[in-house]
Amino acid sequence: MCRVTRTDPPTAASERDLLQGFLDFHRQTLLLKVADLSAEQLVQRSAEPSSMSLLGLVRHLTEVEQYWFKTCLTGEVVPDRYWTDEHPDGDFDLVDPAQADKDLQIYQDAVRESDRIVSRHALDDPFRRPRREGIYSVRYLYIHMIEEYARHNGHADLLRERIDGRVGE
Repeated sequence: MCRVTRTDPPTAASERDLLQGFLDFHRQTLLLKVADLSAEQLVQRSAEPSSMSLLGLVRHLTEVEQYWFKTCLTGEVVPDRYWTDEHPDGDFDLVDPAQADKDLQIYQDAVRESDRIVSRHALDDPFRRPRREGIYSVRYLYIHMIEEYARHNGHADLLRERIDGRVGE
């Protein structure tokens, strides 16, 4: 994996730049948590009975990126990559160290695609989620994604500490 640099979000900027800055900060934080680990370390489970691992979080957030930006904003149906009806938590349960590099690349590609898609939308642009009631805005999407990453980065921090003692930012 390449060297990860994390940029602090702006402290005074347009609303769009603040939202994108915080989302990028959290995406980069996730990559910092998986940096410099072996494939075997990336698939280590946190604690029984949880099947959560750092690679599982990466895979989960890949699906979250694709769902919110691609499926919700463009209406494109994205096939489920990591889970099935038989394995509804396949993003966590079916991790494979032999696929770690590929899974990390798929995540990074999904982030780039998400940024490309969202750049074509105004913050007030409305969209509907499949099989859900109500109208959502791109502003809501940003805030939801920041919350999603913040929560999972807390998990990633604990997982990383368990693996090699590295804590914090």
